[in-house]
Amino acid sequence: MDMKDRISTALKQAMRDKAADRLSTLRLINAAIKDREIAARGDGEEGGVGDAEVLAILGKMAKQRQESVRAYEEGGRLDLAESERAEIAVIEEFLPRQLTDAEVAKAIDTAIADLGAESIRDMGKVMGALKAKYTGQMDFGRVGPMVKDRLST
Repeated sequence: MDMKDRISTALKQAMRDKAADRLSTLRLINAAIKDREIAARGDGEEGGVGDAEVLAILGKMAKQRQESVRAYEEGGRLDLAESERAEIAVIEEFLPRQLTDAEVAKAIDTAIADLGAESIRDMGKVMGALKAKYTGQMDFGRVGPMVKDRLST
């Protein structure tokens, strides 16, 4: 079952269970996927949105909500922060398990060795390989500086 089917099944189950908050989040996910499909059609791409793109969408949505949680907590709006955390929990159900720091370091070392990367000029190749293999499993905002550090030494 692909990601879109899993989300659709969860949406239908949330409707049956009358779980309003969960249903709302699942509808947001569905809307984001549909927006991406429409954008892809406008760009002339065929075949719809694949699992890798759905994972990227979900990762972006989770990251946006984590930033919102921080902002709400700093502003003293704990009720809104809790609402965002509930949305994150629903989104993360569809994301693969996040890699630990040790696993991320090993993945970076493996990618560098496999590609024979030697300098900072090879950073794009390394990041591309990591994104192809580990989409949704690591935060590439944190991984970029780690790759840069490894390649500059």
